[in-house]
Amino acid sequence: MIDLPDSSAFAAILAERRFIAAAAIAALSGVVRGFSGFGSAMIYMPLMAAVYGPRVAAITLLLVDFVSSTPFAIPEFKRCVWREVLPVTIAMAVGVPLGTWALVALDPGVLRWTIAIMVLGLVAVLASGWRYDGAPRLPVTLGVGLFSGVGAGAVQIGGPPVVLFWLSRGSNAVTMRANLMVFFALSEIALIVSYAVEGLFTTQWLALSVLLGIPFAIGVALGARFFRGASDQLYRRVAYAIIAFAAIASLPVLDPILR
Repeated sequence: MIDLPDSSAFAAILAERRFIAAAAIAALSGVVRGFSGFGSAMIYMPLMAAVYGPRVAAITLLLVDFVSSTPFAIPEFKRCVWREVLPVTIAMAVGVPLGTWALVALDPGVLRWTIAIMVLGLVAVLASGWRYDGAPRLPVTLGVGLFSGVGAGAVQIGGPPVVLFWLSRGSNAVTMRANLMVFFALSEIALIVSYAVEGLFTTQWLALSVLLGIPFAIGVALGARFFRGASDQLYRRVAYAIIAFAAIASLPVLDPILR
């Protein structure tokens, strides 16, 4: 049983200078999440891992994003395409425990470089103009979901494989965003269960999550407002810009700036 954080836990976090940077990261990540339906992890994880470490970044992002974004995801349940969302989500849930094991067992430095390599690899794929043009057969769909689950459990970056897969299908921005919002809401339930089994939630990080949740929620609301009226072209450009920015920011060599 985890004790709820008291005033001293909140005061200790607020007294640290790095919390200011963390709050700014949370706000930016929230804006991205609200606008595009994905991308918060691409901003949050590399930057927050540099400030607090990969494990704390993963735990706080999961809690903050789930509480802040789920209310916005609920209306999307009627707009998403369930035949696309459900198979990917089930496969993702299977991969989550393996990713969670990696988060617990691997050295933080290894995880930092894993995050950087994953993000940089995605930028390369996007810049090449490659798209998956084959039929969305079930084995491919399940493979994408499984890879997403491992990435989500380990470093909270489970969205990119699904994003690339669905972008290749040519869906419009409204459908794409609805699918992603529902996918993330369901996947985060699986992540919470997996993290709880591993005992990753502590009083200190619950307190940090509460504090970071405020700027993140404000950012999500602003991002959702900005999304209204956005064209498909603008939506895709913003999605690609998010990944490009995160690829640069995720490099561990930039730690002296963030710490």
